[in-house]
Amino acid sequence: MLKIYIDAATKGNPGPSGIGIILLTETIYEQLHFPIPEMSNHEAEFFAAVKALEIAIEKGLNTSTTFLYTDSKVVSKVIDSNHTKNPLFQPYLIKLNELLAKFPLVMIQWIPESKNKGAHQLARQGLHKSLKSIS
Repeated sequence: MLKIYIDAATKGNPGPSGIGIILLTETIYEQLHFPIPEMSNHEAEFFAAVKALEIAIEKGLNTSTTFLYTDSKVVSKVIDSNHTKNPLFQPYLIKLNELLAKFPLVMIQWIPESKNKGAHQLARQGLHKSLKSIS
C-alpha cells in the first residue's frame, strides 16, 4: 500500500508557487518539495497531484492500492467526479486520468489541513525556493 500526501503553497493568486509531497509505504518515507511556475493555488494543488503520481510511477510504487491525501476540496472533488467545468483544470484532469490508469486502485481522500502538516511544510519550502529564484 502506498500513501501519498500532497499540498501546494502560493504567494499571491496567481503567484510564485511550491509543492510538497510525502510518499509513504511499509519501507519508504520520502519527503519532496519543488518550486513550480507561477499559478493559482488551485492549479498548484492539481500540479502537486500530477507530480506526485508521476514520481510514484517513476519509482515503481504504482503496483498496489494507493491512497492520495489532499487538503484541497477542489482537487478531491474533480478527481472523484472525473469532471470539471473550469477550463484551467481540464488539462490537469486529462493528465491525472492518464496517470491514474497506471495504478491498480487509487483512492482520493480529502483531509483537513491539520492532518496534512507535513506536506504543507514541504510546500512552503518549495515556495521559498521559488521566491528565492525570482529575487
